[in-house]
Amino acid sequence: MNNAKMIVRAGEEMDVPRRALVIAVATAMQESNLYNYASGVLPESQNYPHQAIGWDHDSVGLFQQRPSTGWGAVRDLMKPEYATRQFLSALLAIPGWRDLPLTVAAQSVQVSAFGWLYAQHEWRANQVVNAILA
Repeated sequence: MNNAKMIVRAGEEMDVPRRALVIAVATAMQESNLYNYASGVLPESQNYPHQAIGWDHDSVGLFQQRPSTGWGAVRDLMKPEYATRQFLSALLAIPGWRDLPLTVAAQSVQVSAFGWLYAQHEWRANQVVNAILA
């Protein structure tokens, strides 16, 4: 729940709509189960606070963002606030994102091999965001 709080707080600092917060939390639920992942492929990532180690290419952090594809430096992506800002900035750049189904919006940012899986987290992400904003 602490990582969900960091996502919501970072989004609030960016003054994004509630819908963007739900999409971000649902995406992190799917990508990392809300754990801040270091990468076994990138030993440097293990020098930063993390809750698990994954082996999916060079993916790191809550959103499993890859430094090699331009998301940012490892040291930054391991910071939940930075990773959230990167995700939300990409989301807000998608034309019509507010009107897209959550799965389509999340997949437009993440380009995941399993893009249809984001939707399963929408109801829980709504509950988590409501609890944090209450």
